[in-house]
Amino acid sequence: MSAVIEARNLNKTFPSGFRLKDVSLSVKRGYITGFIGRNGAGKTTTFKLILGLSAPESGEVMLFDKRMPDHESECKQDIGVVFGAFGYYETKRLKTVTKAYKRFYTNWDDEKYAEYLKRFDLDEQKRVKELSAGMKVKYSLALALSHGAKLLILDEPTSGLDPVSRDEIMDMFRDFVSDGERSILFSTHITSDLDKCADHIVYIKDGEIVMSGDREEIMGSFLLVQGGLDALSGNRALSESLIGVKETPFGFSGLIRAEDAHIADGLQTAKADIESIMIYTEKYEHHES
Repeated sequence: MSAVIEARNLNKTFPSGFRLKDVSLSVKRGYITGFIGRNGAGKTTTFKLILGLSAPESGEVMLFDKRMPDHESECKQDIGVVFGAFGYYETKRLKTVTKAYKRFYTNWDDEKYAEYLKRFDLDEQKRVKELSAGMKVKYSLALALSHGAKLLILDEPTSGLDPVSRDEIMDMFRDFVSDGERSILFSTHITSDLDKCADHIVYIKDGEIVMSGDREEIMGSFLLVQGGLDALSGNRALSESLIGVKETPFGFSGLIRAEDAHIADGLQTAKADIESIMIYTEKYEHHES
């Protein structure tokens, strides 16, 4: 299985003190990879390093088996990019923006673009500033999908969309990769989107990759556990195994690895989803005193 993105040991330090530390990720051909993490964890920074919009202090990026930035122009012909809602040329009509945009792509397809305008109910005579946040996202996607891209890199592509529109976008993502030749890397804080379409998950925390792999395998690696406070205080092995824990006057809930399930005998357990894994890893991170 070939990789369309292979980023290895990317490092970047910023004046604020934030550091991207040895970030490595791989996106396989024909698959959808979800990139998750809190705001400020390093998702957008990683995208910029992959796309050559920022230079790493060390590490390397390969796109379509070609080293970046040596083959940047060639590679970008095959990449569609969306960074949040479209926020440029606010006073210009969509028709004018598109005319300028498509000049950069040798494989621009007017018929395909017209199909997306119809599908997203976009009026080319409208000015960018007249679009809602959700419609700006749809317009960005229409541009990204209309030049024969083999790879989509999307930063929070469903932000601002209503549930019906998000579901429509997820269907489109699945259709995009259905031929086994095209791939998607997208970041999101809407974990239900991952459940609908992501094959793989990459989880970044404080500038470091802490989890990466098949979505189902990741979810199967953790369990949610619930019980009374007496069970928590009386079971040191359980307390030490908890990745994250939330205590209330009525009991506790926490996250453990599936391999530690025997430690939770007699307690209520359930398979963890991606949202729970993130919440307990971030918000309720457990530190044994």
